[in-house]
Amino acid sequence: MSQKTKVSKNKPLHQLRVLVGRAKHQAGALSTELRKFGATVIEIPFIEIRKPQSYKPLDAALKNLERYDWLILTSVNGVEAMWQRMAELRLTKESLKHLRIAAIGPATQKAIEKRGVEVDVVPKEYIAESVVRSLRKRAKGKRLLLVRAKVARDVIPLELRKAGATVDVVEAYETVVPQSSRARLRTVLKSRRRPQVITFTSSSTVKNFIDLMGKSLAPTLSRLDGIQLASIGPVTSSTLREMDLRVDIAAKKFTIPGLLDAIMREVATRRATP
Repeated sequence: MSQKTKVSKNKPLHQLRVLVGRAKHQAGALSTELRKFGATVIEIPFIEIRKPQSYKPLDAALKNLERYDWLILTSVNGVEAMWQRMAELRLTKESLKHLRIAAIGPATQKAIEKRGVEVDVVPKEYIAESVVRSLRKRAKGKRLLLVRAKVARDVIPLELRKAGATVDVVEAYETVVPQSSRARLRTVLKSRRRPQVITFTSSSTVKNFIDLMGKSLAPTLSRLDGIQLASIGPVTSSTLREMDLRVDIAAKKFTIPGLLDAIMREVATRRATP
C-alpha cells in the first residue's frame, strides 16, 4: 500500500478545508472530529449565545415547577442556562422529579441526563415537528413548560396548544450575530485557501451568515462558487433554500455525527468519481 493510499484511508478528509460556523463554545465537537479525519478546520462563529435581557420569566417558571406536567428542552444551551438559574435559585433536581421531560436530540438528552435527571421522550427526528408528534396525544389537558432561545420557531407551542395543552414558553438565552466574525469571514472567502465546505447547524447560523456577508445576495453567491454548503437537517436546509442558497450536503441523522458522516460520504463519492 502506498503512503498516499494509507493517508487517504486513515484520514479520508485529508486536504479538505471546512469552515465551522457554530458558536465559539460549541465548535469543538465538530471541529475535533473533522480534524481527526484529516480536515483543515477554520472556525468562524456565525452565532453567539448571550444571556436574555431578563431572567424573570424563567425564574418565575422554575419557582413554580409544581404547576407543570411536562418540561421540554430543545438545546444544550437551554439545558445549561436552566441549570445555572436553578443553582442561583437553590433548586435541586428533586424539584423536577414529578415532571416528564422531552428533549430534542441525543445531545440535549445527554446534557440533561448528565445532571442526574431522566428523559422520558426523545423524538425519532430531532426537529420541532417530531416533538409535536411524540407529545400530541399525551399533551391534552396538561401544562407544559418549554425552555428555549428568545427567537425560535413556534411549531411546538402552537401545535400542542391545538392538541389541548397549556404551554408556557420562557427564554433561557438569546442568539446574536457576532460582529467580530464579519471581517474574518469575508477575508477567508477571498483567500487562496478558502474553505471547500461550510457547515450550517441551525437556521440561525444560516441567517446570521447572510447578515455577516452583507445584504446583497449576488456578491454572496459569487463568493460561494466552488464551495459546498452542508446542512445538519431539514429545517436548516429549508432556511438555506429560502435564502436562495444551495444544499449540497445534507445529514441523514440530524446531529453533529450525522453531519460529519454526510460530509465524509460526499467527499468519498467525489474522490471516487474519475
